[in-house]
Amino acid sequence: MSFRYRTSFDPPHHFRCRFRFLRKSQEAALSALLGGGALAGSLEAFAEEPARVYLETCLEVMADKANPGTLTDNSERLFSFGVIADIQYADLEDGYNFQGSRRRYYRHSLVHLQGAIEDWNKESSMPCCVLQLGDIIDGYNAQYKTSEKSLEVVMNTFKMLKVPVHHTWGNHEFYNFNRDYLTRSKLNTRFLEDRIVDHPETIPSENYYAYHFVPFPKFRFILLDAYDLSVLGVDQSSPKYQQCMKILREHNPNTELNSPQGLSEPQFVQFNGGFSQEQLNWLNEVLAFSDTNQEKVVIVSHLPIYPEASDSVCLAWNYRDALGVIWSHKCVVCFFAGHTHDGGYCEDHFGVHHVNLEGVIETAPVSQAFGTVHVYPDKMVLKGRGRVPDRIMNYKKEKALNF
Repeated sequence: MSFRYRTSFDPPHHFRCRFRFLRKSQEAALSALLGGGALAGSLEAFAEEPARVYLETCLEVMADKANPGTLTDNSERLFSFGVIADIQYADLEDGYNFQGSRRRYYRHSLVHLQGAIEDWNKESSMPCCVLQLGDIIDGYNAQYKTSEKSLEVVMNTFKMLKVPVHHTWGNHEFYNFNRDYLTRSKLNTRFLEDRIVDHPETIPSENYYAYHFVPFPKFRFILLDAYDLSVLGVDQSSPKYQQCMKILREHNPNTELNSPQGLSEPQFVQFNGGFSQEQLNWLNEVLAFSDTNQEKVVIVSHLPIYPEASDSVCLAWNYRDALGVIWSHKCVVCFFAGHTHDGGYCEDHFGVHHVNLEGVIETAPVSQAFGTVHVYPDKMVLKGRGRVPDRIMNYKKEKALNF
């Protein structure tokens, strides 16, 4: 089946898999983590005794799972935040994905957003902020020349929310706007960042859209630019575009670059992107600071980076590089992403919880798709609405806080 006549593209449903409860055996995981390749090379840089570290990690994870806690746990709640993904609003009648197998509720997605905002505003312990995980309006808006109008409608809806919103950029942002426009738009929430005094290395470059902020003492949130490397939203005459197209074509020989057919690394499609080395170096500096200061870190990205929480076609191009940086630090407890629409979850072998949120765009009017995350000294509890399931995400023992 050809993909070439679609102006914008989402991952096809038959390439999506749910890996919500999948766990490898210790032997298979050890092989995957340490058995050669670029990822193993990244791990060797920080694991002097990789087998011992891995075994200890496995035992700690197993111990944590033996006592997972409950949603009615009476431990002290520190703060909360909201999460929502893939709204993809358009003033259009319901449609379907490219294969015609999944219904999309373009107009009703705004009603879902309104419902989510009403719930957040009514919560007894109001969230300190909301993380919008990207794809706020659908790519069809560009085809009908309604991009700015649709964005204004959604942003006006967000004005009803009583707390700040942190916006992540996904592929549909770049179907509608170029990077310069997004940088000047209300979708740029970098003004909400926190600066670390006397640590200039933790200030992000203007070359990518990323920043960090502190919603509560000892917790740092980092928003990443998963399309820092991308052919979307970039001037085709620019060196950046040529560099990214070269990367894409080296991994994807298909005439249709949105097709993963026959690829050994199916994430190398045009609707995905990646993280530049400059951004990864910055991430490493921020995480090093958080390690030193005994902070816990939540990372936010439109694209997922952990294969067992997603299907392979939806991953960031260089997800292994991102994992290598994250796994070289002890502070990261959770990684939130969107993009897949189906959602997904897995706790990796280093205790990082990877949550891919279910997309609003494919949520029927009778349901919902958003959540509130309640943060405790020893865990995070996701209270989902509609398609989004509840989850208890315990920190590894050394990551628990004492207040």
